[in-house]
Amino acid sequence: MNRAFVLLFSLLIAGAAYPATNPTLKAGEFSPPREAPEISLRGSDGSELKLNRYRGKVVLMAFGFTYCTEVCPVTLATLAQARKKLGAAGNDLQVVYITVDPERDSAERMHAYLSGFDATFIGGTGKPEQLAAVQKAYGITARKVAVTGGYVIDHSSSVYMIDRDGKLRAMMPYGHRADDYVHDVKLLLKQ
Repeated sequence: MNRAFVLLFSLLIAGAAYPATNPTLKAGEFSPPREAPEISLRGSDGSELKLNRYRGKVVLMAFGFTYCTEVCPVTLATLAQARKKLGAAGNDLQVVYITVDPERDSAERMHAYLSGFDATFIGGTGKPEQLAAVQKAYGITARKVAVTGGYVIDHSSSVYMIDRDGKLRAMMPYGHRADDYVHDVKLLLKQ
């Protein structure tokens, strides 16, 4: 009986020494994952932007606008840093940035803006009704706010994480570090 106790105690200690074999995402997970709503917009690369074009890659999808001076550039810089930190695995990551400001964000403007962060980032724009439908499908809020000399767009700022199979897996709130994205993208790439 003493030998059984020692064996059981040893197994418990050994199990505690190893981390969990099923690590979790740092972003808020959708449970169960569901198919990411498809989009059909004008891409900043000149082609039609559809999510199914990126099957086999992890997609990080953010919403914003090129005239944004605070949240959007921070988010895009963080995503560019994460992609760089992923090294070769970054080739299996696609950042998609959907405008909430179709009046000012042409495909050409988005291409120039996004290239300043990472040349692989793809922007999406279209008619206001197209973008409104995408925003509704993803639960994005966006409203125009008048400021001196024009307007800004107050909008949702989380980043959606879509796995290789096109499933909406998680949503990362604004303010996370590049390392959190690297952690989650690596986990999604392994699945």
